[in-house]
Amino acid sequence: MKLETFSYLPPMTEEEVRKQVEHILAQGLIPAIEYTARPRATLVYWTMWDLPMVDVCDADAVMAELAACRAAHPDCYIKVVGYDRKRQCQVVSFVAYRPEQAQ
Repeated sequence: MKLETFSYLPPMTEEEVRKQVEHILAQGLIPAIEYTARPRATLVYWTMWDLPMVDVCDADAVMAELAACRAAHPDCYIKVVGYDRKRQCQVVSFVAYRPEQAQ
């Protein structure tokens, strides 16, 4: 299933996910993590893992939360979202991890 632009590429490595997270932080966006077991093109609301990371400034903290979400939900698709503080909206998102059977 193709969910977004990066889904047409091979699955991302940890380093590639980290670079995307670093880019989100460098843009001044607020990172958040969302997950779902059954993605669909019409499913715009995924379950949020914890709260958006408003005070997070380094990629290590986001990567740790991603690892925790992945450990808790190994059968789910997990994406990283970047929210813009000024526009009060989501401006970037990508699927960081897919379940093993979906790869």
